[in-house]
Amino acid sequence: QGRDLRGQLTLSNELMGLYRKLGREEDAMTFVARALELLPRAEEPDSVTAGTTWLNVATVYKAFGRPAEALPYYEKARQVYEARLSAEDPRRGGLYNNMALALTDLGRFSEARAAYAQALEVMAHAPHGAWEQAITELNLADLAAAEQGLLEGEGEIEDRLDRAWTLLDCPRADWNGYYAFVCEKCAPSFTYFGRFADGEALKQRAEEIYAGA
Repeated sequence: QGRDLRGQLTLSNELMGLYRKLGREEDAMTFVARALELLPRAEEPDSVTAGTTWLNVATVYKAFGRPAEALPYYEKARQVYEARLSAEDPRRGGLYNNMALALTDLGRFSEARAAYAQALEVMAHAPHGAWEQAITELNLADLAAAEQGLLEGEGEIEDRLDRAWTLLDCPRADWNGYYAFVCEKCAPSFTYFGRFADGEALKQRAEEIYAGA
């Protein structure tokens, strides 16, 4: 209402993320288009906000099964983040993780592994970075299954699952809402690969934390 272009861009970014999570593709794409139309009028093309907008756009395309369309936006976000953010900024780790997911979908496995390696390096220095590294290790298990198949990739898959479990195994005193979110996110991967007890344990941890909150 106030003709605030930056405010409109922020709102468009939030709404595309909301509709992505709700699975409402048409609504999400409406705000993708709106954000891309606003961006050159509201921000410099090399600003962190521009990079974040491109990352959000890419994530919408990836979420709705369009990784080839997502990748150019990931590349644009990468150029900005690597120029503007420190090498230890966790936002860079999130970008590398998401970009690697799209590369995996496209069968570009060596590039995906390189991006995951970058994510692991960034998150080694981030607060609660071990939990983020656990997510990346599970993503690498998925990559091994996609690249090699479940039987041929079994050794690497089990190794990645073991690493993820070790990274998630923290003292109860450190459990918080974000840890619950990570447990909830990781549990299905353990279950998918047949580690039912581990998946159930993570699910129960999340439920316990949420109940206590």
